[in-house]
Parts: sequence; C-alpha cells; structure tokens
Amino acid sequence: MLKTSWLILIAALIAPPAAAHVYLEGKQAPVGASYKAVFAVPHGCSGSPTVKIRVQIPEGVIAVKPMPKPGWNVDVVEGQYASPYDYHGNKLTSGVKEVVWSGGKLLDHNYDEFIVSSFLTDSLKPNTTLYFQVVQECEKGVSRWIEIPAEGAAHAHEDKSPAPGVKLLPRP
Repeated sequence: MLKTSWLILIAALIAPPAAAHVYLEGKQAPVGASYKAVFAVPHGCSGSPTVKIRVQIPEGVIAVKPMPKPGWNVDVVEGQYASPYDYHGNKLTSGVKEVVWSGGKLLDHNYDEFIVSSFLTDSLKPNTTLYFQVVQECEKGVSRWIEIPAEGAAHAHEDKSPAPGVKLLPRP
C-alpha cells in the first residue's frame, strides 16, 4: 500500500498541470527579436464551442502577422503606437493592436492553436512578463483571459482569468 501511495505522489508531481485557460506555448522570448506567439485554446466555455478568439497586442510588440486558419476568418485592428519603433531601418508609428479569429467552431472537447508572428522591441523590459489579453467567445458565454498581476507579482492560484504571458529575456 505504501509503494502505491508513493507512485501516485510521484506521478502527481511529474504530471503537467491541467491548463484550464488560454495560454502561450512559448514561455520565454528575448527582447529585440522575433517571437512566434502560439495561443493554445484547450476548451470552450463551460461546454459551449469557441467561435471567436480576440488577442490584444501589447505596446512594444510590432510587425504582427496572424496565421490564417482553415475554416476561420482572421481580421486585424490597427492603431497608433505610443511612440515610433525602429524595425529594420524603418520607423513604425502604427500597426496591429488586435487580432480576431472568427467564423470557425472549436468544440469544447477539442484543442487548437492560434498563431501570431511578431517582433518584441528593445523598449520591452527584460526579466519581466509580457501579457496578452485574450477574449474567448463561445456560442454560449465568454471567457475573458485578461487578469494581469501587479508589476513584479506572479499569477496567483486565485486568479480565475489569467492573461497569457511570456517571460522576456535579455537581448541575445
């Protein structure tokens, strides 16, 4: 009996935690470099299929290009940046502020990924976490993955709707 208890404990410690929210597959990325943001959507809204994913693009993330998905429409909302950014010798003053995938249907018992190619500018601070707020709309209901912890704090277990984040590393 004791051996079985130890095996269960070890399995629980090494098993990956169940993801109950939208999260970023890549957990770390350097500033001043390209970043492929893969938003993993592990389920719908309380059993209802997902029909729209909206991703807010944080300041300092530029040159955003969403990947099309078969069966889904992809749209972008553009706007002005807080300040111009140098990108391969060009000054960018505006760009994508939000990406929206809609028109598809992701059943609650299925998993999918929504991908954005981007560039993380030098204006972002290394050794911090950059958060992308995501709204997941379903046939019945909405899940808002928008909670951002106070600066320097990590998400707590009490957070019911954590925004997906990526830890920023120093420039390579």
